[in-house]
Amino acid sequence: MSHSIHDLIARGDARIVEHPAAAPVRHQIEADRNFGLPTTLYGVTIACYLGFLVIVGSAFANPLLAIPLAIIVLLVVAAFGVPAIWTRLRDNRSQPQTLGEFETRGIMTNTGRLSARDATTQVLVLPVLLVVWGIAIAVIAAIVG
Repeated sequence: MSHSIHDLIARGDARIVEHPAAAPVRHQIEADRNFGLPTTLYGVTIACYLGFLVIVGSAFANPLLAIPLAIIVLLVVAAFGVPAIWTRLRDNRSQPQTLGEFETRGIMTNTGRLSARDATTQVLVLPVLLVVWGIAIAVIAAIVG
């Protein structure tokens, strides 16, 4: 392709025109930075992760754990804060689903459409199990100690 253009320019058969000043910038792909889930699910996930840290931090209250727990809290905040900022960038025209829309439509995944119940189960199973595990560890530590 580039050879034919260079040949046309070399022979003088090509004409070079100026770019029109009023031409709008056209993007081939719409910027959709939304993850498709309602923000409530992200809030519950964050609450579960931070709840686990509170449970473990209070069960094993030790001044030596303050810095590692603070680092983990910062990592959790960054892990959810950066994507939250990313969804609010200038060219993002999509909005997250409301809970009603999510209940009605569900969410489309690579393997097909999931109902709201199934998607909520998949999103929250790990954070809820983490909180249950933290409670179990705290109870075991209280019984042993």
